[in-house]
Amino acid sequence: MISLNYRDSRPIYEQIKDGLRKLIVTGAMPPGEKLPSVRALAMQLSINPNTIQRAYNELESDGYIYSVPGKGSFASGNLDADAARKKELLGQVREMIAELRYLGVSRQELLALMEEEEERL
Repeated sequence: MISLNYRDSRPIYEQIKDGLRKLIVTGAMPPGEKLPSVRALAMQLSINPNTIQRAYNELESDGYIYSVPGKGSFASGNLDADAARKKELLGQVREMIAELRYLGVSRQELLALMEEEEERL
């Protein structure tokens, strides 16, 4: 499900957040699917439950998951949150493209990268 890299410079909660977000975005965790409890995932990964809770809180504030008191956390299918996140990500992609072009990456290289990533999905 989620693997941690202790050599990664990113904090553990960000690695967990990114791992879960990737599962949700790729459809590996469909909307409405229940996430592991904070305690269960903390035990599985052998880390502090507060770390998991922080990742879950951020995913919820970003709209990727929602919580139901007494029931747990679930993958979201919130279209409003998805639209806002999409707009934010497109802005980041535009910034990255501008920087890559400044660094000399050609249009053809960018298009090849897009096609390569599309084939992986």
